[in-house]
Amino acid sequence: MKLIKQGHACVRLQKDDRVIVIDPGVFTPEADALDGAEAILITHEHPDHLDPDRIRRAQAADPGLRVFSNRAVAERFPDLSIRQVGHEDRFTVAGFDIQVYGDLHAVVHPDIPVVANSGFLVEGEVFHPGDSFTVPGQRVPTLLTPCDAPWLKAAEMLDYLREIAPDRAYSIHDAYVSEIGMGVVDSFLAFERERAGTDIRVFKAGESVELRA
Repeated sequence: MKLIKQGHACVRLQKDDRVIVIDPGVFTPEADALDGAEAILITHEHPDHLDPDRIRRAQAADPGLRVFSNRAVAERFPDLSIRQVGHEDRFTVAGFDIQVYGDLHAVVHPDIPVVANSGFLVEGEVFHPGDSFTVPGQRVPTLLTPCDAPWLKAAEMLDYLREIAPDRAYSIHDAYVSEIGMGVVDSFLAFERERAGTDIRVFKAGESVELRA
């Protein structure tokens, strides 16, 4: 299975010439982000993870394109014909086994309402938590770790990596960070890489990695 980083929190997963995409939002500039995708998984409703106009265009071009997300997203965007999934659901799409974990977005501030958030574990291999610190009920070989957000501190990023204890972790959620800032992120990830002795690193848009699943 091939994991390809797109802009911000978006990734493509390819297996046997089939493709799914997670979280194509407005901070994902790649025009071809959805090319060939049979399904889109959306963790939550925030625009940096969900660009409804892009999905509408993709569905118009391919009426067979399926979209999966939680109830809150489905109710907010009824025209996207979203298939509703929730915590501990499991389904198969485009030949990929998907498990759903988590219910809520991480807290930004006590006065800001918390939205629903669903993390996706693909093929029992790679976990995309969306905007959360969700810990799946099983081992996570590959973690896509958010590296900068209004709800995230560096200490929390490191604690989350330690709690999940993946074999490898690659950064996502990076559109807020300048090139200089990514150097700082890289230093934190390098610190944890040395401590854990595992592959933990910045994952830039356009990069890809082959996974075992």
